Amino acid sequence: MRNKVRSGKRAALARLSRYFLQYKWSVLAAFVLMLSSNLLALLGPWLTGQAINAIDLRTGVDFALVWKYCVWMAVFYVASSALSYLLSVLMVRLSQKIVRRMRQDVFDSILALPVGTVDRLRAGDVINRISYDIDTVNASLSNDILQAATGVVTVIGAFVGMLVVSPLLLCVFVVTVPLSVFITVRRSKAVRPLFRKRSAKLAELNGFSEEMLSGMRTIRAYGREGSVAQKFAVKNEEAVGAFYDADYASSLIGPAVNFVNNLGTVLISTAGALLYMRGGSIGLGDISSFLLYARRFSGPVNEFANIMGEIQSALAAAERVFRILDEPAEPADAEGAFAPQKVRGDVAFEHVRFGYDPQLPVLADLSFSAEAGQTVAIAGPTGAGKTTIVGLLMRFYDPQGGCIRVDGRDVREYTRAGLRAAFSMVLQDTWLFDGTVFENIAYGKEGATREEVEAAADAANIGSFIRSLPQGFDTPLTDGGVNLSKGQKQLMTIARAMLSPAPMLILDEATSNVDTRTELLIRDAMDRLMQGRTCFVIAHRLSTVRNADLILVVRGGDIVERGRHEELLEHRGFYADIYHAQFE
Repeated sequence: MRNKVRSGKRAALARLSRYFLQYKWSVLAAFVLMLSSNLLALLGPWLTGQAINAIDLRTGVDFALVWKYCVWMAVFYVASSALSYLLSVLMVRLSQKIVRRMRQDVFDSILALPVGTVDRLRAGDVINRISYDIDTVNASLSNDILQAATGVVTVIGAFVGMLVVSPLLLCVFVVTVPLSVFITVRRSKAVRPLFRKRSAKLAELNGFSEEMLSGMRTIRAYGREGSVAQKFAVKNEEAVGAFYDADYASSLIGPAVNFVNNLGTVLISTAGALLYMRGGSIGLGDISSFLLYARRFSGPVNEFANIMGEIQSALAAAERVFRILDEPAEPADAEGAFAPQKVRGDVAFEHVRFGYDPQLPVLADLSFSAEAGQTVAIAGPTGAGKTTIVGLLMRFYDPQGGCIRVDGRDVREYTRAGLRAAFSMVLQDTWLFDGTVFENIAYGKEGATREEVEAAADAANIGSFIRSLPQGFDTPLTDGGVNLSKGQKQLMTIARAMLSPAPMLILDEATSNVDTRTELLIRDAMDRLMQGRTCFVIAHRLSTVRNADLILVVRGGDIVERGRHEELLEHRGFYADIYHAQFE
């Protein structure tokens, strides 16, 4: 387990370093500024000691020499502060560039994920990684890493300074160094899993909150506010507990290391005083310089202990971010794949076999064909495989046996993007984004004109409603069109699909949220506007499939009946049973 944690830490650091290397010149400039600022600041203690040594109570004070050292101290400290300011500004900009690139990489990775992986990920957890986890990494990049790097330079410089001033006092000082290092390293290992747990609990809390907020109407309708509040309280308590454990364990490091550092100061002061009183080769200025160097040495160690919790939190957050980046992307298109041109819309399933779990097939041996311009309806009970057929048509998944052909070619010969561009799609779950009504409908066709959008809206029987809105087609929609009814939102998505020039259309339970009168109007509009297109309609409500050219009745992953509406009723099979159950 320890080896796994250690390897995860090294991997996160290595991948973060690759982001730094993308801005190598900024990193180099930051390194030069950091080194220069620290070296100038480290000359201060030596100058202080020289100024004190220039004060001799027997021969008097050499004010000129003291003044010279003080002036040089002021010059070095001012220059060090100026360089430190420039370094801070540069690191803030550099961290923002890295975080922007990281956030873009994560979002691009999500867009490239297979649909099955996206369905498996919880929205709240993904949002938590894009926002909170990356913000945590940002805070560490702009502050903690800079302090740690500065501390390393300061520790090395202070050690050299102490060695030059008094090797004997250095022997006294190094007695406490191993203890400080031991405390820091030991506690850091214990803290890191706690910060990983903290990020995970926060993600669970965010995911639960997002899920409950999206179902608030249902919660209130069933009077489950109390139950939800109790569940939230439990998850909230778990998150708070995880935060407390991580912060408490982290906060113990600083005081412990600080105590050890103060103990070292006492030992140095005592040993220095004894050497000076015995007429040793050390002066008061040297003791002062050594103490200042010792504090410089101990300061970064103490700071490093204090920021170790933040660094551990950032590494845990980085691991969670990189876990999304490591999710396998959608398989690449086959070599030589091309985007289809002027698709007619002939579709054929030939002995297609598919299962989300290969051992549990959803479609066992599915075969059917649809000619260009036909409307094919797919009916059947829940879980029969209707939506799976749509997923295969769009190449969200590839069949594990048999093949699917469009215009006589295996769909795997086409690029996924090119094939999907040949379809427009309306789902049962509507999706409207933050933008105007016009922008939401025009999403179906790049460069759509106002006239085209209004015509599509009229054809979908939503145009008159849109014009009654305060700003008509320029009315902004927020939060997924929360103020619209489900039927109105569905009609807008249908208008979007009608606007698309794609030669094939998929309606997956598209009329499930529409009243009967509107359903009739939509069907009439579809008869006019979908001429010449191959249309696949999936519906539980069989009233929407009466006029289909071909009805496929799917049950248990197989087509058990096929034909037109009247033929299937005369057959008195499974379709007839479903139809009569709905209308009698």
